[in-house]
Amino acid sequence: MADPTGFLKHDRELPTRRPVDVRIRDWKEVYEPFEPAHLHDQAGRCMDCGIPFCHNSCPLGNLIPEWNDLVHRGDWDEAVERLHATNNFPEFTGRLCPAPCEAACVLEIREGDAVTIKQIENSIIDRAWAEGWVQPEPPEAAILTGRTVAVV
Repeated sequence: MADPTGFLKHDRELPTRRPVDVRIRDWKEVYEPFEPAHLHDQAGRCMDCGIPFCHNSCPLGNLIPEWNDLVHRGDWDEAVERLHATNNFPEFTGRLCPAPCEAACVLEIREGDAVTIKQIENSIIDRAWAEGWVQPEPPEAAILTGRTVAVV
């Protein structure tokens, strides 16, 4: 578990939203980057519940308590491995998902202040890309068919 009393020490915190008049001029993120210290604190709020409802409510079965603990400990490269264990494209799904995991978080149910799971997930994959930890894994040549696929 990240920090047994983290949820008592730190309130839910989200990054600052970029002003609308700035956002309408580009395709960048809605939120400003979240400081690593804030991510550390937010990941530390995860209680690693006996029955992690967040994990159960995730359509992909993401190992949320595990990567929250790894982010809290600063083990980012292992956190991206845990994220990729259940999700091949967190850079897409993490941004598009409406985050039912946050609605199912025990802190949300009890206090109305869920762990910022979606923000932590996005930060993990953003850091993995920035650090060069995400590498393509093309199939072996024997499997190639000469055909291509488009995902819409």
